[in-house]
Amino acid sequence: MYKKQLIILTLCSFFIGKNVFAQQKPLVLWYDKPAQIWEETLPLGNGKLGMTPDGGIAKENIVLNDITLWSGGKQDANNYDAYKSLPKIRQLILEGKNDEAQELVNRDFVCKGQGSGGATWGKYQTLGNLQLDYEYPGVKEVKPAVYKRTLSLDKAVATTEFTLNGVRYKREYFCSFDDDVDVIRITADQPKKLNCNISISRPEKATLATQGNDLLMFGQLDNGTDGKGMKYMSRVSTKIKDGSVSTDGNILKIKDATEIIVYVAAETDFKHADFEARVKNVLQEAKNKVYAEELAKHSANFGKLFNRLKINLGEGESAKLPTDVRLDHFYKDYKNDVSLSALFFQFGRYLSISSTRVGLLPPNLQGLWAKEINTPWNGDYHLDVNVQMNHFAIEPANLSELNLPLAELVRNLTTHGAKTAKAYYNADGWIAHVITNVWGFTEPGESASWGASNAGSGWLCSNLWDHFAYSRDLKYLKSIYPILKGSAAFYQSALVEDPKTGWLVTSPSVSPENTFYLPNGKTASISMGPTIDSQIVRELFNNVITAAKLLKVDAAFSASLQEKLKSIPPVGVISKDGRIQEWLEDYKETDPQHRHISHLYGVYPAGLITPVSTPALAEAAKKTLEVRGDDGPSWSISYKQIFWARLQDGNRAFKLFREILKPTLRTDINYGAGGGVYPNMLSAGPPFQIDGNFGATAAIAEMLIQSHDGFIELLPAIPDAWKAFGEIKGLKARGNFTVDMNWKDGKITAYKIASATPQKVKVKINGKLSTITSVKL
Repeated sequence: MYKKQLIILTLCSFFIGKNVFAQQKPLVLWYDKPAQIWEETLPLGNGKLGMTPDGGIAKENIVLNDITLWSGGKQDANNYDAYKSLPKIRQLILEGKNDEAQELVNRDFVCKGQGSGGATWGKYQTLGNLQLDYEYPGVKEVKPAVYKRTLSLDKAVATTEFTLNGVRYKREYFCSFDDDVDVIRITADQPKKLNCNISISRPEKATLATQGNDLLMFGQLDNGTDGKGMKYMSRVSTKIKDGSVSTDGNILKIKDATEIIVYVAAETDFKHADFEARVKNVLQEAKNKVYAEELAKHSANFGKLFNRLKINLGEGESAKLPTDVRLDHFYKDYKNDVSLSALFFQFGRYLSISSTRVGLLPPNLQGLWAKEINTPWNGDYHLDVNVQMNHFAIEPANLSELNLPLAELVRNLTTHGAKTAKAYYNADGWIAHVITNVWGFTEPGESASWGASNAGSGWLCSNLWDHFAYSRDLKYLKSIYPILKGSAAFYQSALVEDPKTGWLVTSPSVSPENTFYLPNGKTASISMGPTIDSQIVRELFNNVITAAKLLKVDAAFSASLQEKLKSIPPVGVISKDGRIQEWLEDYKETDPQHRHISHLYGVYPAGLITPVSTPALAEAAKKTLEVRGDDGPSWSISYKQIFWARLQDGNRAFKLFREILKPTLRTDINYGAGGGVYPNMLSAGPPFQIDGNFGATAAIAEMLIQSHDGFIELLPAIPDAWKAFGEIKGLKARGNFTVDMNWKDGKITAYKIASATPQKVKVKINGKLSTITSVKL
């Protein structure tokens, strides 16, 4: 009977084509009023430039961004005498005097200088603000009869439309994927009704000027040493139909126009010494094009990435409501808005495409959308989950090449990371700790409680490996192999033996940002062999061994790693209360609901703990999550959602998804409960942190498809809320397989698994495991 069902499903797979895929629900965020706060604005970006318009009627503010705009500069904050304290630190830990070891780490084993709190470290910063002040002659009260703001995810275009005094006004905004310019087109349905003053500003380090009818803003950021940091230039230009344009000081004044097109270009000297000329040239190229051509090429180029994947989960009555109202309703009545899950998933893909680009930088803590000079947490790269989470969804969401900017960021860490490895551990290879920036910082942070984690570089290598696991690109593997090998070489030479067990472990290290009680009642963070470190080392060594075999290199090095693996601690130890132990010793944590759940790294991303291969550890992981609870900052909630998906509890994963979508307007710095999303669906730590968006996107993918356990499983963690009906085209699985599927009542009714070359693949469908041959892509 099963064989007959499989044949029917396989035959059905060939009929999942674009012509029978049901109409994808409108991929639009929309609102019936202007944004009152930045967290209500609509994010636009082309991987380099970003902008967030508020849609104001009389006064409109558009925050501008360039992903390469960073203060600070290169520094060497290594303490080259740190390794001399290493034997004493390790001995104190062995004696159970972790608190004394931590004091010594804080004295000798942190970075020199101010670390991430100093000007040399720098920050990702806002480019500035574009201000548009509109005048409506003859209008006594600026109160529109009709108002609507939208963001089209599949077109990457935002709009503002309203009717005022019988005139219909419309604005269209996009960050062009054709030319590196921001474009704003302003129209009225009656001639010569547009009057507008345009200005540009920045809170600091900005000089304003005009050149002809262009606005210029330029400056140099602080590097923390001599003040001569990164240089930047921004230029604003316009094209108008009818009317006139003139300058008044540093303001563009437009009178009696029927159409206004505003162009904003920006560049820094991060990669281009000729940044000023590039700004002028790109602006002129854009202005020479017909607007419709610019818009069409923009949406087409964006669509090459976005349209690879389509998803339809049906629709409910609440889908007709404005997005902020939908969010309010969803937490209370999710059954009436099944399409919001699909919209949020596609919003995550939209944010990935919009916030990074091959050849530039990976998305930082805020993607590329920062409204401040002093961006929360410096807007930098945190290596103890956050930048990795920004990339969790990239591969399954069919955006594979967007992993490459992270690979280049990591490649640029290795030279300085080798100095750090020698300075602190007298070890081979390279290491990065908890935080980094575009300047290549690899030193420990300035406080032992969080800054001494050994896990950062190994975890980054997991992300780099993921791209190979999905793409099977041997050329790429060859390019990253030295990075992986260097990281493995560090751990190989830095591991020490725990005399109680004989295991090889890291020391000193921390389980990211968590603290425990010592038997004497004191607290500490510094320990030896936290679980996450051992899981990362196991995964990394195995990946390097596999890579060396595929590339036919380094047989002796592989053999040495294979030998070391025999002494690496097991994937997980179950503590006396049934949870996975977070440290080598069964310490009691000071905060049982701590936001980090680092010791479940073996569940995700590593795939070392699964319900199939390690059922007892999988149950212990569930108990761990139960104690941690379901609330937290948004990124923590989304990580828990991923864990529950990996553990194949779809309804619990969906419960966490609902927690992610809790509406909030909080913008304070938060380390505990209270995460959610803002009205514009950007995730709230609070404040805004984009990893919550990307984590939830990855979790939805894990609920729909998994491929880490030696086979592809369809709908491994589908919640009751999505069972009635669904169809999806373009998901990716490890091995470079593209997957389409339809389901009804929680059961797959048709599917297709395609690859560049037909090959055998194990697939689990409706609970049954079998081997099929993929079709040609």
